[in-house]
Amino acid sequence: MMRRLACGLVLLVGLTLGLHAPGAARQVVPMPVAPEVVARDDQGNTTVRATRLTQDIQLDGRLDEEIYQTVPPITGFIQQLPDEGAGASERTDAWVFYDEDNLYVTGKAYDSAPPSEWVANEMRHDVMQLRQNDSFSLMLDTFNDGRNGVAFLVTPLGGYSDFAITNEGQNVNNDWNVVWDMRTGRFDGGWTVEMQIPFKSLRYQPGAEQVWGIQLRRIVRRRNEAAYLTALPISAARGNSVIAGLWRISEAATLVGFQVPPLAIDAEIKPYGITGLRTNVNAVPAIENDFDGDFGVDLKYRLTQNLTADFTVNTDFAQVEVDEQQVNLTRFSLFFPEKREFFLEGRGNFDFAGRGGGAPTIFFSRQIGLQSGQIVPITAGGRVTGKVGPFDVGLLNIRTGDEATSGAEPTNFTVVRIKRDILRRSTVGAIFTSRSRSLVGDGSSQVYGVDGRLAFYDDFSLAGYFAKTQTPVGNREDESYQASFDYAGDLYGLSFGQLLVEDNFIPEVGFIRRDNFRRRSATARFSPRPSIDLIRRFVVSGQFEHIVTADDGVLETRGGQLLVEFEFENSDQLSFFFNDDYELLTNPFTISSGVTLLPRGYDFRSYRASYRFGAQRPVSGQITLGFGEFWSGNRTSLSMSRGRIEVTPQLSVEPSITFNWVDLPEGKFNTQLARTRFTYTVTPRMFFSGLVQYSSTGDSFSTNFRFRWEYSPGSELFIVYSEDRDTDPLMPDRLTELRNRGLVIKMNRLFRL
Repeated sequence: MMRRLACGLVLLVGLTLGLHAPGAARQVVPMPVAPEVVARDDQGNTTVRATRLTQDIQLDGRLDEEIYQTVPPITGFIQQLPDEGAGASERTDAWVFYDEDNLYVTGKAYDSAPPSEWVANEMRHDVMQLRQNDSFSLMLDTFNDGRNGVAFLVTPLGGYSDFAITNEGQNVNNDWNVVWDMRTGRFDGGWTVEMQIPFKSLRYQPGAEQVWGIQLRRIVRRRNEAAYLTALPISAARGNSVIAGLWRISEAATLVGFQVPPLAIDAEIKPYGITGLRTNVNAVPAIENDFDGDFGVDLKYRLTQNLTADFTVNTDFAQVEVDEQQVNLTRFSLFFPEKREFFLEGRGNFDFAGRGGGAPTIFFSRQIGLQSGQIVPITAGGRVTGKVGPFDVGLLNIRTGDEATSGAEPTNFTVVRIKRDILRRSTVGAIFTSRSRSLVGDGSSQVYGVDGRLAFYDDFSLAGYFAKTQTPVGNREDESYQASFDYAGDLYGLSFGQLLVEDNFIPEVGFIRRDNFRRRSATARFSPRPSIDLIRRFVVSGQFEHIVTADDGVLETRGGQLLVEFEFENSDQLSFFFNDDYELLTNPFTISSGVTLLPRGYDFRSYRASYRFGAQRPVSGQITLGFGEFWSGNRTSLSMSRGRIEVTPQLSVEPSITFNWVDLPEGKFNTQLARTRFTYTVTPRMFFSGLVQYSSTGDSFSTNFRFRWEYSPGSELFIVYSEDRDTDPLMPDRLTELRNRGLVIKMNRLFRL
């Protein structure tokens, strides 16, 4: 087995050394002659020239400085959606300036509609709802490699977001955050935005003279229109998404004519202090109103112009919102996403191939600092991310302490991820993870893996990985691999895949939902855009999967799905699903309290219909009704998800509720899951939010209230109150019983050197 791994590594080295195409970076277009600020040639290439400031710009969103009268604007935006190649329905003017320390990008968004018709209902930093608003966005490809970039988005209300794009949207990290500033304003006939981005907040190649990629985007949500500085194919919309075109970095314009400051010592120090009260009736001994306080520090240091080291001491995540509860009617583990900022910020550097279809996650940061549902203290750690020559690098080492309830012992976690771009839009890479104390036996555990993705033309790709674990349980049946082919055109889609996860493949710094299986899958899609006023796209797709045990080839799961979907011009969506499933139980499965399914094969067919109201609406969400066979009986389900009610531009309520009525020969049961999040945004940097949840399966009623104030860029104050109560109906003489409760006040301060 090690021979196969060695062969994979040899192949990786060969590809790394031999397949890198000299022309992988985007070809630089000749600079236009001053004073021209934008030039377009006959081949469709666009070049933007930045203008050096001779006087300061006041960041106020008013655009009343003299330079706006003397420097011509960048204009002529081109639609990607809904009318590919047409001019934008609303004019947008933009300017790119720079001085010794900052890059400035400003926009003047004309709009023929009154402000009451603009879609502007969110102000919080980085939330997904910002993508459903009118917006002006900037993307910078600072390495000019045509595949990776960073982006900045601003809405008319001043809501703002920053995010990192890896491999043209293979990964989009919405939790990437840097220090920058912006202001918005209004004029008679539209709105304005000014962005100020310090050069020290960006990574780029050495040298004063720079050539970057740049893309500008304007979204008019009431028309579901996305217009860009350069022409983009409609296939880059990734299934009719108005935001996905920004990820097509290879089609961006070229930014020239500016200089960056010389590399200097660049460090950020962020100490924090925390105090609060904590109650936990399940602890041994029980804790009641225990007062505690602590402090710690994070340090960020730029090792080179494009390589950054992060260090953390006595890390605390008390300000993080609690997990959203889920109902699990399967025999497999649930996946809860990472929410801790330290792990989210550089996650793009650690991503490894193998998504979808039950593929294991080789590195899953929630394995660090959490065990058996308990928080394990992180004593110290470090991370290095960035580029070394042509390589993307991610190095991580974290030390955790002990925790009595879960039985956690001091453990060291290590992750090494290296990736290289080859050809035009392809990559190869390798990963190594290690846990010094294994959870499955005495000793340590490791994972070794190689992966690659070969992209051809605009829509064809081949991807795959091979990985092997080494744990105390032995060194047999401990491999996993995946190979897939994907064609993702706008009109047609086709994909095939095969995935293997052997019985003893145990990635202890990762996540695996099921083991000992071999999965084959295929998907076909037909999605025309008919000449009908109300319908933007019609989708018919079919999906099939066939899963057998990896060791003896016994059929465990078979599934087929037919989807018929209508995507309307107003962004509403109507979908119909038909599912034909087979599941084999080899052991008794307790699906609910007192209801146990016996080992045998189960065939069942089900139907589902859903209607999703466009997220730009004042009231939006998705309503889904499902019914049909389920295991040995029947199930009816009704849910309202992704709900959002805009009470005012500052106040929103996001309800979600799910009901399941299950009728089996083995017994009947119902489940209810209700969740409501509400948010009041005072300013884009200050908000109060609450999350209230009830789950009948967990007999739980929980609340989480958070106040966040970014009182200075990168410096924050948090006040968090959380409570969890037991709602077991068998409890005598009371409705709920307190399980745990906590009040936390946390403050940090960013110092930039």
